[in-house]
Amino acid sequence: MRDSMARLQLMGERAAPVFVRGQGSWLWDAEGRAYLDFEQGMGGNSLGHSPTLLLDALRRQAELLVSPGRQYCSRGQLKLAARLCEATGSERAAFCSGPVEANGLAVRLALQWAAEQNPAADTLVVLDGSHVALPAQLGATRVLRVPFNDLEALAAVVDLRCAAVLIEPLQLARGVVPATLEYLQGAQRLCREQGAVLILDESSSGMGRCGALLAEELYGVRADLFTLGSALAGGLPLAAVLARGRIANAAADALPQACPGEALLTVAGVAVLGAVLDGSFFAQTREVAEHLREGLAHLARRHAHGPLRGHGLMLGLPLIGQRARIVQRAAREQGLLLGMAGDECLRLSPALTVSHGNVEEMLRRLGRALQRVEQRCEEVA
Repeated sequence: MRDSMARLQLMGERAAPVFVRGQGSWLWDAEGRAYLDFEQGMGGNSLGHSPTLLLDALRRQAELLVSPGRQYCSRGQLKLAARLCEATGSERAAFCSGPVEANGLAVRLALQWAAEQNPAADTLVVLDGSHVALPAQLGATRVLRVPFNDLEALAAVVDLRCAAVLIEPLQLARGVVPATLEYLQGAQRLCREQGAVLILDESSSGMGRCGALLAEELYGVRADLFTLGSALAGGLPLAAVLARGRIANAAADALPQACPGEALLTVAGVAVLGAVLDGSFFAQTREVAEHLREGLAHLARRHAHGPLRGHGLMLGLPLIGQRARIVQRAAREQGLLLGMAGDECLRLSPALTVSHGNVEEMLRRLGRALQRVEQRCEEVA
């Protein structure tokens, strides 16, 4: 009763479960009902709910030091920065509380560096459909938005005035739409030719989500700056900016030395990074991702939806003639949690540790949800 009253105070009349426990791909609500979670905090819970290795790392660190203060370094921060740089071929790393802050820091760093190289560089190019929040203060910087996956449109604005280009390799807001190979490689080429900084927002696509540590690896490109989101620390509020090559030296002075996450969160990042860099982790992720893609594609054909979009374990299922919110609600009635990417697309972002059995159970529950929605539509008609 107390949980029900609190829920009404928090959310008004919107009915929603109150979750009290999680383990792996499962969540349990206050009434004891189990839900199969294929949303996982928009993919931020990279290793699922309450993984043992993460809990152990947090427990050990909490007994030693939680926070030395924002202005000081901790051993965990130094260790995570070193391991991230080694794993990604980067030279500098800084940490933030979330991807919005990380992307803002990356943009400011790119604009500062570009202005020092070329005073005429005053333009930031952002792709339409990007969910990236730009810094509030950009001075005299022009912000141009161009269509995603349109290399001709991008080439028209990447000139000597272009300071930086910010791209999400996998655009969630547009319905989990990946960049094409030609587009992302072409964007890198244009940036190199004109001296612009290439920034990749990997807050949703990084940390193994696409079957490799970074999505850029799938495309054979190399960003000057890239950002990571909460998947870095298994869903905890930690993000990162990493700098390479020509911009790394400038970053030495511009990137902050202290980490808002301080000791506890950066130790979580060390634990998660160690897990995903295990020799067999990405192979297992790609194997279960293929199982998920094949099963979803079969289900989509049976119910006249699709085709699928995305990479690895971040997939979008476009719906034809149905609203994503309605199907999402029907899935929740079946004990299945899914995300949405727009009004007409379901988003699936399970834990990277999801099992083949979890995938099969998800397909059964989603199949029942889709069938139930179709039956309701027929009843209304």
